[in-house]
Amino acid sequence: MSNTIVSRVENERVLVLERVFDAPRDLVFKMFKEPEHLKRWFGPKGWELPVCNIDFRPGGVWHYCMKCIDQNQGQFYGMESWGKAVFKEIIEPEKLIYTDYFADADGNTNETMPSTEVTIEFIDLGGKTKLVNSSEYVSPDALKTVMDMGMLQGITETWNRLEDLLNEVK
Repeated sequence: MSNTIVSRVENERVLVLERVFDAPRDLVFKMFKEPEHLKRWFGPKGWELPVCNIDFRPGGVWHYCMKCIDQNQGQFYGMESWGKAVFKEIIEPEKLIYTDYFADADGNTNETMPSTEVTIEFIDLGGKTKLVNSSEYVSPDALKTVMDMGMLQGITETWNRLEDLLNEVK
């Protein structure tokens, strides 16, 4: 089934997520590159991306805010979650490598929360694309912290939204 995420943990601190999307690699890559696309899919169900500033180059920063707009999510409704990614390497349309931080509205990183070294590979499967997302944490405890925050459910919902958008635009 195409919308199933395969996940595994390597070395107790690397979470690897894989999913196949029924869309060409160039299009899937574009969804990660352009703010107008990111705003339409990034974040779990019931969340939007009111702030999405991206300088898409090695050394560039992606500063964003996810905001819960779903009243059914109770205590999360109206909550904002700020993040900041610093791109290390971009090989279009094959790979993205960046460090992901929890941040505030001014782009200051939250040093009390674990940062993540993220590598996303876009593998061409002839009209389909296999996304392989490897997130490396500083320790097993840091990985456990984000897993306990519901990260897997959030990624699943986020990638479901990506798939919906890909189906709409392809």
